[in-house]
Amino acid sequence: MTKEEVIEVIKRNIAENLDDIEEGDIDPQKSMKEYGANSLDMIEVVSCSMRELNIKIPRSELSDIANIDQLADKFMEFVTQ
Repeated sequence: MTKEEVIEVIKRNIAENLDDIEEGDIDPQKSMKEYGANSLDMIEVVSCSMRELNIKIPRSELSDIANIDQLADKFMEFVTQ
């Protein structure tokens, strides 16, 4: 799986969980918070994305993620294992 495919999974889950956001409008360099996501929304997006990618990442590993691109990088570490 490529990083672009991982980003598409994340973007799809953002669009499904946040109101008035289209997948094509999501910039990976921005944070979910910039799209109006609260902490519960972010947990839901991350959980759904991990489930879809069939990975598990300890929450402590996600604490320093600043944007969607960094989240995809972190997911890639686990997708390729």
